[in-house]
Amino acid sequence: MIAFGYLGCMNTPIHRDTLIFTLLFALAANAHAKVYRVYYLGGQSNMDGYGLTEQLTEEQQAPVEGCMIYRGTIQRAGDEPKGLGAWATLEPGFGVGYSSDGFTNRFGNRFGPELRFGAQMQKLHPDANIAIIKYSCGGSSLMLETGGATWDVDDRRRKNGRVGINQFDHALKTIDEAMRVRDIDGDGEEDTLIPCGIVWMQGESDGTNEQAAEAYEQNLTELMDLLRAALRVDELPVVIGQISDSGLKGGGEPVWRWGETIRAAQLAFCKKDPAAILVSGTDKYGYSDRAHYDTAGYLDLGKRFAEAMHALEDSME
Repeated sequence: MIAFGYLGCMNTPIHRDTLIFTLLFALAANAHAKVYRVYYLGGQSNMDGYGLTEQLTEEQQAPVEGCMIYRGTIQRAGDEPKGLGAWATLEPGFGVGYSSDGFTNRFGNRFGPELRFGAQMQKLHPDANIAIIKYSCGGSSLMLETGGATWDVDDRRRKNGRVGINQFDHALKTIDEAMRVRDIDGDGEEDTLIPCGIVWMQGESDGTNEQAAEAYEQNLTELMDLLRAALRVDELPVVIGQISDSGLKGGGEPVWRWGETIRAAQLAFCKKDPAAILVSGTDKYGYSDRAHYDTAGYLDLGKRFAEAMHALEDSME
């Protein structure tokens, strides 16, 4: 039996052409064990997911066979990173309310974009196995100055006398814990995990602070570079979900005062990065509250994420 495991364990990033060659080689050489295309999903609460399982059809509630997911349990700044999660077949329940002790998943009654993303990626890659690593944190920003949970690597606030830990640290631990599992589907064969993309849904919190909004493009660029480095692929495709604002429906006041600055920064990032693409169209979604999309919105967003990722992958081959 030949098993390559996590190809990101090397010390330096690899080029996308090398990644494609390695993927094809692994498929040929590793005939019995499965090769999984791995996608990291991160951001804040609209990546966490507030879609209601009870509003899904029977078909949509069924497990997505052949698609695996590892969701890291949300941690706050200052906590020692644990990356607690357990690989499982994708199904509803990995949204808000999910937690894990590292062995058993405790499902909530909500889901996020991952549900439709995984199912749609399977359709777009019918001969591939899909795996999702998800770590997101509601209310998180890219800049310490917003005052809440942050992905800012300079966030080292102290807690209980220890140097603080930020959301990027927690994401890294989640990725590491997920990738170290040798047999993610429990079939007795070691699996090969190939990092293939990043999906990012975040920015609303930065839209509440002028300084954070003005710095968002630079902060987003730096964070995507760090995530690519963590996954050891220097041109890893990145899909960005454009934020929207429920307050603007019907001509009301915006919830995110500097939201338009964030939207412009997201667009600018994707225009400058040849391996990035923007998913817009979120303005049309309904909302379950002032900040979060409704069930139909999460289903559509997951589908759009998958289609954008697939288009980006095709354009880079």
